[in-house]
Amino acid sequence: MQCRVDVAVMIGSGVPAGLRARGQSVCWVVLLNGERRGTAFASRGEAEECRAAWLEQLNIESGDRLH
Repeated sequence: MQCRVDVAVMIGSGVPAGLRARGQSVCWVVLLNGERRGTAFASRGEAEECRAAWLEQLNIESGDRLH
């Protein structure tokens, strides 16, 4: 099964209260097949690191199935 891992931006009221309390009006989240996974990130760079980790994990799992 092919999985899609994306980074999406959330703006305004979509930003979790904890981040809004710190003055963030924008955050980024990781989506796996269109569903949010994990926490909201204060920077796109953090979200991209998480996306890369998901992709690595999914590649490992899919490689395990091939053997």
